[in-house]
Amino acid sequence: MDLQLSGKTAFVSGSSRGIGYAIAKALAGEGVDVVLNGRDPVKLAQAVDALRRAVPGVAVSGLPADFAVAGDVDRLCAQMRGVDILVNNVGLFELKPFELISDDDWRLYHEVNVLSGVRLARRLMPGMLDRGWGRIVFVSSESGVNVPADMIHYGTSKTAMLAVGNGLAKLTKGTAVTVNSVLGGPTYSDGVADTVRSLAEARSIPEEQMKAAIIGTNRTTLLERFIEPDEIANAVTFVASPVASAINGSAVRVDGGVLTTVM
Repeated sequence: MDLQLSGKTAFVSGSSRGIGYAIAKALAGEGVDVVLNGRDPVKLAQAVDALRRAVPGVAVSGLPADFAVAGDVDRLCAQMRGVDILVNNVGLFELKPFELISDDDWRLYHEVNVLSGVRLARRLMPGMLDRGWGRIVFVSSESGVNVPADMIHYGTSKTAMLAVGNGLAKLTKGTAVTVNSVLGGPTYSDGVADTVRSLAEARSIPEEQMKAAIIGTNRTTLLERFIEPDEIANAVTFVASPVASAINGSAVRVDGGVLTTVM
């Protein structure tokens, strides 16, 4: 299927590695010029170089910014022009007991996971509406619907992302601009892999054994494995394309059935 994306321009937040990089690579593979983003300028430059080599023929650039720093976000937004596709992917996550989640933690998670998308949409959505076409995709999580007891601050930030996306979609009525969310399930991103390796080292067991043990405790995944970043990226790329014109204001599940109750 031709996704009709060639010649479009996309900005993907938090895309120097992991799910964000996979999304940028998938979009580039469809002929989209891509702007990557990350906190570390060195790692961002490495990601830009890697994507240029992996997908020659499209324009790949990078804009560094830390979404926890207001000044960084202002500078980033000032450089953003002519973006057709905005993918709000950047996000923090961690396992933490509720009683240890401080007010500062709550503020940080809202700042990065929620306000990042709000600020970028506020900057870029008017141009999409003026030009008559655009896509905004929030990379949320099944944790926003089924909030984990050991990640309540993370889960509620993902719930808020869904609410923002739903509200923004109502502003596109009668246009060719759409706003949707993609709900990923347990995905073996770089960040998750780092966590699994740390847990495996702490328990003196192989990484693959730790990985299997973690996904084995999730009784509601129909895949019975972690989702790969490319699988999330494929869904985001489709939703961001012109062929998905009838999908708007939706929360598209790419969770491997993790929200399905298995008896």
